[in-house]
Amino acid sequence: MFNFKRTMPLAVLVICGAVSANVQALDTQQVVQLMEKADGYRLQDQSSKVVSLVRLYQDQELDKTRLYHVYTRPNRESLVVFKSAVEAGQKMLMMGDNYWLQMPKSRRPIRITPMQKLLGEASIGDISTLTWSQDYQGEWKATETTSVSGKSIATYHLVLTAKTAGASYQKIDLWLAKQDAFPIKADLYLRSGKLAKQAYYRRATKETRDYVSEMTLLDSIQPSKKTVIEYQAILPWQLDDKFYNPSYLPKANTSQL
Repeated sequence: MFNFKRTMPLAVLVICGAVSANVQALDTQQVVQLMEKADGYRLQDQSSKVVSLVRLYQDQELDKTRLYHVYTRPNRESLVVFKSAVEAGQKMLMMGDNYWLQMPKSRRPIRITPMQKLLGEASIGDISTLTWSQDYQGEWKATETTSVSGKSIATYHLVLTAKTAGASYQKIDLWLAKQDAFPIKADLYLRSGKLAKQAYYRRATKETRDYVSEMTLLDSIQPSKKTVIEYQAILPWQLDDKFYNPSYLPKANTSQL
């Protein structure tokens, strides 16, 4: 005779064992390696020039565009040169947790924050040198199936907490493709705990190497607006040390950069 009471616990144990095997937690070192690999899809060289075109859409219609040349180097240092005619002559320097904006007719740079807006939902921090592996402490949360643009993708869901005062966001929920750690999407939170933006990353391939070609930023409070940052070129590049000095900003000729 079938003994339901004796069989049921065994069935539960078998099911639970299968679930545990499928959601095995990642340790700290594995999470760090995933974050470093994900960063590599956005910046492949320690010192780079990134040509960034920012487009603001209103109700799915293109409203404004801006062009920036971003020069990055190690230790969270970057120089942003504003290339659009309406912003010509402006420069922004980031040195660790410190940001300065140089206006064309100003004698000295102005201290700013990484969350100050450039265009639409794009902030200074969004186009400078935000690196997950350097600026954040990561931990594994779950292994999930994530749906993006109608596609189901197996992902690692990581929770990132800012390690530095100058990080653009206090916390980030980040989803990386389980197959190769390519960034899929991210929820970006302010220090207040409020969800600031949702980011989605587009994959492209050049010379057999995958990279992030575009980041789309959405604001749940203003669903009619969408900001897209297109990375038109990412090149190995080194600027002279003088360009990374705030006191040099007023006299720096960046017209050729």
